Amino acid sequence: MKKVLVGVLMAAMAVSLVGFGAKPADAADVKTVEAGKLHMATNAAFPPYEMTTDDGGYEGIDVEIATEIAKKLGLELVVDDMDFSSVITVVQTGKSDIAMAGLTVTDERKKNVDFTDSYATGIQSIIVPEGSDIATADDLADHMIGTQEGTTGFFYCTDDFGEEFVLSYPNGATAVQNLLAGKVDAVVIDNAPAQAFVEANDGLVLLDTEYVTEDYAIGVSKDNPDLCAAVNGALKDLIKDGTVAKIVEKYIPVE
Repeated sequence: MKKVLVGVLMAAMAVSLVGFGAKPADAADVKTVEAGKLHMATNAAFPPYEMTTDDGGYEGIDVEIATEIAKKLGLELVVDDMDFSSVITVVQTGKSDIAMAGLTVTDERKKNVDFTDSYATGIQSIIVPEGSDIATADDLADHMIGTQEGTTGFFYCTDDFGEEFVLSYPNGATAVQNLLAGKVDAVVIDNAPAQAFVEANDGLVLLDTEYVTEDYAIGVSKDNPDLCAAVNGALKDLIKDGTVAKIVEKYIPVE
């Protein structure tokens, strides 16, 4: 799923969790898993892209962009929250319509789903305890690294440093908890959630170095090319009119 410290490219959507809207004349008639609904598979533990609210709802960059896409297609957004490792599978098997979870485009994932254009850039970042001897990505060698299971951060780290030095956890928050407990020496995760975790936990530092830079996009079943085209068309419109940028700026203010 992800990388840390995201330098967002273009940006996101306009505000509401569920989106109803009059179907525009040029919107394609598309087949979805539930009539009138657009089901979005995500892992709502990846701030600021997707997270839960105090009242049990969902918010974040991806949620708002997906809401605006649903509106353009005359649909209502439904958020299907699950483990990150399942978001591609449920779309591939037709249980959800789109996968949107800070999802990086990779050649391996392209074998299973089709992707829209990219709407944001993700950066894999490194969190360490204050006073750590880890100052750059190269220093991760021979240290225990925490990651979120199924993410590109996990695969990059195992490739670069060996599986014996990488532990995966169900979500980023659990990885950070294990960092605080001293069970790992660093956590590799996308930058935006990395910043949120560091702000929420005293004694942690986000290294001022990029590990990997990637593109985020929306995954759609290969069996539903019409839906992919319609979602991509709506996304392009939202990028062009500045809606995506406004949503991203809402959650990741430009300093």
